[in-house]
Amino acid sequence: MPLNLLKKLFFLLSVFLCPLLPAAWAEGPVLLDLEYARVGEQSLALDLFLPDGKPSGLVVYVHGGGWRSGSKLDCPIRGLRNKGFAVASVDYRLSGFAKFPAAVHDIKAAIRFLRTSSEKFGYPSDKIAIAGSSAGGHLAALVGLSEGSPSLEGGIGENVGVSSRVCGIISFFGASNLNTILAQSTEFGLQMRVPALTLLLGGLPQEKPELTALASPVTHVDAGDPPVLLFHGDADPQMPPQQSEELVDVCKKAGVSVALHVLPGSKHGGSEFYDATRMELVVEFLKQTMGSPRLGAGAP
Repeated sequence: MPLNLLKKLFFLLSVFLCPLLPAAWAEGPVLLDLEYARVGEQSLALDLFLPDGKPSGLVVYVHGGGWRSGSKLDCPIRGLRNKGFAVASVDYRLSGFAKFPAAVHDIKAAIRFLRTSSEKFGYPSDKIAIAGSSAGGHLAALVGLSEGSPSLEGGIGENVGVSSRVCGIISFFGASNLNTILAQSTEFGLQMRVPALTLLLGGLPQEKPELTALASPVTHVDAGDPPVLLFHGDADPQMPPQQSEELVDVCKKAGVSVALHVLPGSKHGGSEFYDATRMELVVEFLKQTMGSPRLGAGAP
């Protein structure tokens, strides 16, 4: 069955099941398959979930999948629209089709598109945060910490020159240092990470030192970066908890606001990362970060 047809069926099913869904899933308009850029013949799209009323801000969500799988249909934080935030779930080129830094270029293009579309959709252009889970958490941190990096901004989309800056970064069990991740991994983790990193980078980290450094959020941290919020399970067998700890250490040394919430006994993902307790922490973080816009000069 064609992918587009599957997406439409998924959406229609969600509409018919709205009475059975949690209120956070059932409220507000949903705009599917908004094209934010094209790369050759490939359309890059996002889904936009709007609250019932004027949005307080926008959260751009980046799905996981080891950089090589997954789609924007996986968006566990879309319930944030019940708290007044718009949520955009973004598709990007996967590593089996385009190596790093293609995904980063795509996500930054999506932010630029969303920023220039802010008046149309009703959220403030200076109150855009980014979040992601697993590989998406890594990409979210990298996008958020690398504003102005010539190698990572890219030239995708029609809004080149518009700021891709975000006001806050949220990473759920994401990577931060691709140079250390393999040494920190369990045997099971190595089975996941070695092929995923090889596909992402075109080789193992030690074979691609410059590219690995470019792909590691810890190398981009400086004093002007937006606040960072991290969640990680201390029993994660796939993404070493030390990855979040490393980012905390680097952010603190640079004077960047950072908080890490460790979930005891939690592994790689699970509903507990997106439950009411964690979402309240996210909402409080968003309220604080969006209260003080920190955009670069490139923003409209």
